Amino acid sequence: MPDFAALFEQLGISPENIKDFKNLGFLSDIHSSSQEFTFPINLTRDIAKKFVSSQSLLPIGKNDFASMNEAMEIADLWLNEATVFPANSSEKHVFTRNDWVDATMAGWQLAVEPLAAGLAQALSSVIQTQEIPESPIPLEAVAGLLRGFIGTLIATQLGQCVGGLATSVTGAHDVGLPLLNPSRPALLPQNIQDWSVDIGVAESEVRIFHALREGAVARLFDSNPWLVDYMRMAIADYGKGIRIDIAQMQQQAQEAMESGAIDPNNPESFSVALNEGLFTPEESPEQSAALAKLETALALIDGWADDVTTLAAGDRLPSLNSLRETLRRRRATSSPAQQLFSSLFGLEVSPRMAREASAFWLSVRQLRDLPARDQIWSGILPTHEELGDAAAYLSSVEIPDDLSGL
Repeated sequence: MPDFAALFEQLGISPENIKDFKNLGFLSDIHSSSQEFTFPINLTRDIAKKFVSSQSLLPIGKNDFASMNEAMEIADLWLNEATVFPANSSEKHVFTRNDWVDATMAGWQLAVEPLAAGLAQALSSVIQTQEIPESPIPLEAVAGLLRGFIGTLIATQLGQCVGGLATSVTGAHDVGLPLLNPSRPALLPQNIQDWSVDIGVAESEVRIFHALREGAVARLFDSNPWLVDYMRMAIADYGKGIRIDIAQMQQQAQEAMESGAIDPNNPESFSVALNEGLFTPEESPEQSAALAKLETALALIDGWADDVTTLAAGDRLPSLNSLRETLRRRRATSSPAQQLFSSLFGLEVSPRMAREASAFWLSVRQLRDLPARDQIWSGILPTHEELGDAAAYLSSVEIPDDLSGL
């Protein structure tokens, strides 16, 4: 508490003027049930753009606009034959890396804010329940400062992650999350050019391949708004389940010091221990279920996009199999979804599950037809366990003609 008091003094806050800061909204009152957590999204944007600027940022020329729009128009025509979901608008986007950061920022805020709010609430709960000696600084002020700190911490981490993604994603939906509202296809010419280097495939084929995948996922989200809420709810459920066990952390610290894993005289040993998972809260069953739901949904989206792209391209793209294999190989090592969710949740999105999902959608289409495949998105989604047996899944969700036995 003396350390906190000193920190507040450095910020110009004292017991005499703290009410003024609270009245200005500088500090949060954890006892107010109506208060909403505020995520500093402008900080995330600034950090992401600084990262992009430190790498490479090329402008979009007339040829880039023309070639990308042509690829998306071709993709639209081919996709009409490969999915029942329509293109609800002719609107399409061609983004620089910074454009992509700006356009997707509101989507990032909606996706990640529940995580930051859950962690902030968990810290506030710790402050409320701990027995702390009398202090001139009210507990709600301490909690408010911590909430602001957590928001800044996650905004910084997200900004670095988004900046990294901006240098590699090929479209607005490459991560598999609904980041644009409304969902519309978008391509990043600089990243597509980088993607096509040294793979021995004509760049025109590469553009159409990515335009097909991008257009497919944009149609999926646009035609199934419930899926957007479904994925965001999974992240919110994970955030709500965050709990901080001070007693457990103290025990872990004691054991780590006794074993030599942490040396109080060596600050770097703390960083090593944290990176190896020390003090990481155990996931509750509810959190594990939320992550499983999110991972399966991401795999289903990726696998569906692969099946739709393969069907739409047919024999029109001579290098289709090579392009699919290149994408799989790169995603097996570092896909956009892996980068994001590993950083924020420690969730390793399995490339194998995406392959299983792709095979699942193909099996459904072969066992039934194309409309039956897409109809699944308006019903009960398969679980991870059901991906390996499409016939059994279809049987489980079938409504019998004779309902008298129910």
